[in-house]
Amino acid sequence: QLPLVESGGGLVQPGGSLTLSCTASGFALSRYVIGWFRQAPGKEREGVSCISPRGVKTHSIDSVKGRFTISRDNAKNTVYLQMNSLKPEDTGVYYCAAGPELTVERTQMHGNPGGLPDWYDDWGQGTQVTVSS
Repeated sequence: QLPLVESGGGLVQPGGSLTLSCTASGFALSRYVIGWFRQAPGKEREGVSCISPRGVKTHSIDSVKGRFTISRDNAKNTVYLQMNSLKPEDTGVYYCAAGPELTVERTQMHGNPGGLPDWYDDWGQGTQVTVSS
C-alpha cells in the first residue's frame, strides 16, 4: 500500500472556502471508504466525514453539516472535501484515510459519523487548514 497525499490547505478568513484533495499513486482509492479527519493542537484526531467506495453513501459530523461536502471522482482517483463557511474552530491538520468497505456503516452505528482513526488503515501526511481573521 502506498501513502495517501492531501493537498489544498491554507490560511483563510472566517467565512471563506477551501477544497481539499486526497490522492494516491499506485492503487485505486475506489476500493476503499475514504475518511477525512482533522486534528487541532492538543486535541485528539477527529473524524469529520467519510464516503463509500462508489460515492453513494456519505456521513458527516453535525458541526460541519451544511458547510462541508465530501465527494469523489474515482476516474481521477481523487476524493475531495469542499469546505465552505469556514470557522476558526475548523482549524487543524486535515488527513485523509482509507478503510475497508464496512467502515462507512460503522460510523453511524458508533454515533460519530466521522468515524474513528483506528478503523482506517492508510493515512496521508496531512494538510494544514488555518481559519483566522
